[in-house]
Amino acid sequence: MKTSWRSASLVASAAVVLALTTACGQDGGGATGSQNVGATAAPGDVGDLGAGAGDGVGTGAGQVSASAPEPAGKLSVSTDADFGELVTDGAGRTLYRFDADTAEPPKTTCENDCATKWPPVGADDALAGEGIDEDLLGEVTRPDGTKQLTIGGWPAYRYAKDTAAGDVKGQGVGKKWYALAADGKKARAEPAAGLSTRKDPKLGEIVVDKNGMTVYRFMKDEAWPKPVSACTGACLEKWPVVAPVEANDTKGVEKKGLMSFTRPDGAAQQTIDCWPIYTFAGDKKVGDTNGQGVGGTWYAVKPDGKPVGAPKK
Repeated sequence: MKTSWRSASLVASAAVVLALTTACGQDGGGATGSQNVGATAAPGDVGDLGAGAGDGVGTGAGQVSASAPEPAGKLSVSTDADFGELVTDGAGRTLYRFDADTAEPPKTTCENDCATKWPPVGADDALAGEGIDEDLLGEVTRPDGTKQLTIGGWPAYRYAKDTAAGDVKGQGVGKKWYALAADGKKARAEPAAGLSTRKDPKLGEIVVDKNGMTVYRFMKDEAWPKPVSACTGACLEKWPVVAPVEANDTKGVEKKGLMSFTRPDGAAQQTIDCWPIYTFAGDKKVGDTNGQGVGGTWYAVKPDGKPVGAPKK
């Protein structure tokens, strides 16, 4: 990772809850401490690891190891069926954060046996891949002088018992270890909302469906006085409609104009601000925005239903 990258603080955002409309147009319902780092103990059972005496993590003064952490490579966002979106390294291995660490300022407390079972992720070669905001990547200097990657200020680790790409065996271990989300927070343990938002590095805050896929608007559609979809026939093969979502199954999306309507073919479709919404068949994975700007008529959707980057009329 370039040394010019900075450790960024997490920014918490709160969605403004507005009244749900029953009809369109009508309102209704840095340096660490002095503990030493060691990597000499063999991996063992780490179900109760934590910081402090009696938790299975040795402090072992004098057991300093100067071996550099394993490089991170190109980071990306993966989706786990149980834990939602999480960060993986260049080899597809899950990255974790430790509750005993701190993000403001960044500080690592996992050393000796702990650092063997939870190997620190090196910072020097870390690259921001798809779905990763480069500004949230940083580094912290460990006691032995090596550089450890931070995401949203939180030091990043791997788990020794994750032996294959996609393993998430470290999630919740000791109620202190959690997979990292792209913003540095803990990966969700609960199912994703039917509609929610994510921060795209290029497009800003945009709406995604329950699978984390980008949601779009078609500029030829109509919203007033009622929703009308101009995407029919073969168009729907490329732009599948978003099925209806309950208002309480959304997160970060404005509730005004959040409703569904029945299409001429009898199918029900969700709207935001009364505008019909779709996904794009050309988006193959979470974080893709390949539909943005297609034909000058398709655009990602802001939390208030407005199209991102659409020309002003």
